Amino acid sequence: QFFKVNLRIIFQAFFLLLFTSSAFSQTDNLNSWYQYTVSAKLSEKWSATALSQYRSYDVVKDGRLFLVSGYLERNFKNGISPAAGYMFLILEPYTDVMEKKIRYENRPYQQLSIRNKVGNVNVMHRYRAEERFLTNPDDFILRLRYLISLKFPLYKNDGTEVLYGIFKNEIRMNVVKDEQFDSNRITAGLGINLGKNSSLELGFINQVGADDTANYTVVSFKNNFDFSKNND
Repeated sequence: QFFKVNLRIIFQAFFLLLFTSSAFSQTDNLNSWYQYTVSAKLSEKWSATALSQYRSYDVVKDGRLFLVSGYLERNFKNGISPAAGYMFLILEPYTDVMEKKIRYENRPYQQLSIRNKVGNVNVMHRYRAEERFLTNPDDFILRLRYLISLKFPLYKNDGTEVLYGIFKNEIRMNVVKDEQFDSNRITAGLGINLGKNSSLELGFINQVGADDTANYTVVSFKNNFDFSKNND
């Protein structure tokens, strides 16, 4: 009972922080970000991840972006994991006259993740190169990204992690373009493990671009499966 009461207080305070931050933002203050991710450990050496994501200019209706993505990752014992994947996106930006313009993007990408632990904090560095093929108008952009991600436990029950904190920062740079700086994205949030294979994360993202700033409230659901034992 004590845990349930405190968990409710934590989430109420967290949502108050999210919507207060959003209300005082000067631009794009109602953006929403919904994501579903499923990861599977296929063997001791290989894992696969697929995700879908929907972003909106408001709570749900005014679509901003939809994407599906998947990648295959090779896992080494030293925490280094190279991967290759593909992403398809539908972009719906507003023009200067506040009309929607639909753009499609095909995006193959390659990445290298380095995972380690500092104390009780899980740390991940991710380096990604992506080749962006866009339509309306046709364009090609080679973009580089660096992400640092921290995950730290906040509450355990009988030795099992129940509640955890999240902090991420990612910078994105264009290789060949008039404006090389693309954006910097800061994420802060809370996660709760709902069972052995699932978790729910709630967060806030501040994204500073070359010409604008956007803020998002984030709801993310994750499933993780381990099929490696079946292959032994």
